[in-house]
Amino acid sequence: MMRAIQQDEPRGTLSWREVPVPQPQAGEVLVRVAAAPINPSDLGSLSGLTYGTPRSYPFIPGVEGSGVVVAAGQSWLARFLKGKRVACTAARSGGTWAEYMLTSARLCLPLRQHVSLEQAAMLLVNPLTAVAIMDIARRGKHSAIVSTAAASALGGMLLALGRRYRVPIVHIVRRQDQVDLVHVRGGEVVVNSSEPGFGEHLREAVERYHPTLWLDAIGGPMTQQLAEAAPYGSTILLYSRLSGQPSVIDPGTALIKNLRFEGWLLANWAREKTLLEALRISRQVQSLVSSDLRSPVNQCIPLSEAQQGVERYLESMTAGKILLVANPGEVGLGSETPEVFETIPR
Repeated sequence: MMRAIQQDEPRGTLSWREVPVPQPQAGEVLVRVAAAPINPSDLGSLSGLTYGTPRSYPFIPGVEGSGVVVAAGQSWLARFLKGKRVACTAARSGGTWAEYMLTSARLCLPLRQHVSLEQAAMLLVNPLTAVAIMDIARRGKHSAIVSTAAASALGGMLLALGRRYRVPIVHIVRRQDQVDLVHVRGGEVVVNSSEPGFGEHLREAVERYHPTLWLDAIGGPMTQQLAEAAPYGSTILLYSRLSGQPSVIDPGTALIKNLRFEGWLLANWAREKTLLEALRISRQVQSLVSSDLRSPVNQCIPLSEAQQGVERYLESMTAGKILLVANPGEVGLGSETPEVFETIPR
């Protein structure tokens, strides 16, 4: 048996329960979880949001995490990973907010020696998304990018990669303190969507940089606002729905301006990669995990206190990640954090 966090219904409270340890089948591995973050995508899952197959309850939350592979099913990749430290994402059989987690061997990345399990817990969702989006921008020869939810951890990574590859970015946030945060990170053009002059300020930025790749992480009415400001022939990439609302778009705007709308999901992008491509991307991400792709951590707390962790994260999502520690002895905290359950200075 093991302990895990479970939720019984959408928006329901989280419970700390004893459940059976799952057993790996062919192509699967069992990971002894070290730590797992709370991500915006986790908040969506807790509210009942799904992409595709309806969720069955009770379910164990947690999109990503890190740990050590302790058992492997039949397949050369699964056997290769046994005993190794990995960053991992969840499969349909359960999430990472548990002492052990079953997943596909293809959803695990073996870690290089310099990567701590703390940073590895946050290695996949945001860093891979940032790398993928920047690759889309560079391959598509987009002159500049517009980034929504720019004060988020992902927004910070896109900012850093944009500076590295000299791709200008117009950053959209929703509060003045977030404007200040993005400026501190090095962002030059930041637009506050809650200000009365948002549309005009955004159009001024467009005239300056002529961005043709627009990243919509919000949905709802924001999609139409982006479409109205986008130059002719732009691409609007729909990759999240933080507002919890369906995207609203006037077809006339899209037709007249010849706009292209594309849906993008990390799981689909990863599924299309060959093993060699995945290894190349893994090396790239891990080489930047201490710099451009570093995830700041606000606080580490025991996994059993996940409900309190979600509440703290909701209070200030831009202050850094809340990291849920499943096996403190496994994590070996010290390279990133002075104490296991103390706030980490940012």
